[in-house]
Amino acid sequence: MNHPIAFIFPGQASQYPGMGRELTDAFPEARAVLSEADRALGFSIGRLCFEGKSEELQLTEFAQPAILTVSVAAHAVLSARGIRPRFVAGHSLGEYSAIVAAGGLSLADAVATVRKRGQYMQEAVPVGQGAMAALLGMPLDSVESLCREAAQGQVLSAANLNSPVQIVIAGDAAAVGRAIELAPQRGARRAIPLPVSAPFHCALMQPARDRLQKDLGQLQFRDLQCPLVTNCEAAAIQRGSEVAGALLRQVCAPVRWSETIQLLRDRGVRRFVEVGPGRVLSGLVRQTDRSLQVLNVEDVRSLDKTLAAMGADAR
Repeated sequence: MNHPIAFIFPGQASQYPGMGRELTDAFPEARAVLSEADRALGFSIGRLCFEGKSEELQLTEFAQPAILTVSVAAHAVLSARGIRPRFVAGHSLGEYSAIVAAGGLSLADAVATVRKRGQYMQEAVPVGQGAMAALLGMPLDSVESLCREAAQGQVLSAANLNSPVQIVIAGDAAAVGRAIELAPQRGARRAIPLPVSAPFHCALMQPARDRLQKDLGQLQFRDLQCPLVTNCEAAAIQRGSEVAGALLRQVCAPVRWSETIQLLRDRGVRRFVEVGPGRVLSGLVRQTDRSLQVLNVEDVRSLDKTLAAMGADAR
């Protein structure tokens, strides 16, 4: 029996400089994607990815279009070889990549929008006033209780429900600091501060949400070629009219990634392909269900491995 395949798209990169270079050098489909992104942005995203400094690439306004472009380029290479998903999903920023891959939004509109999204998110909270932390080995009800205890009138909430054993919290820096100190006493195995530039997916992002609403309202969304499982509800949608609302809600809402993987598994998906830089999502899928097969495409070697697993040829 052939099980449906899901493509999952990352919202972050584990290594920024050089990402996407191998695929771009090797495949014209990837080069075409970067050229389209360059025209939309008015600067060379390839030069930024390949030759830019790590500090520059980690700035949210550049990181977001860079990761999206590299992810869409990897998808273009897979698509040219006849590998297409039955479902798509993306973690945070990756939801935009998933929508482009499913034909719901043009790459040009997506990269221009996520650059502004990055600017809005960075400007919503002054640097140093917000923070995020990963809590390991703590169930959601305990995390929510910890957030209520540590908030002390400030913003603090679950931001990324990544897997049964990993939940990320976000909010005011002082509140996150209190939660990190309390977490081991409340049952967490570890509490790890994250090196982020802003507290994403919490109420502090409301100014960014308000600014992004106008931009999303001006975009033309088409019906998707396959269902997208959304971040904010972990529900499958396919109509273009539903997409803008999902992208807007995810700005302040938690990413329900563990529920996303569980829904896809319940829909019969047994093989996931992480399309884009890094393998963060691959690890989260395995934490959710080790019986699921996870592949990834971020360079020529991983592409060849994925295509071999699917019985396709790279060239």
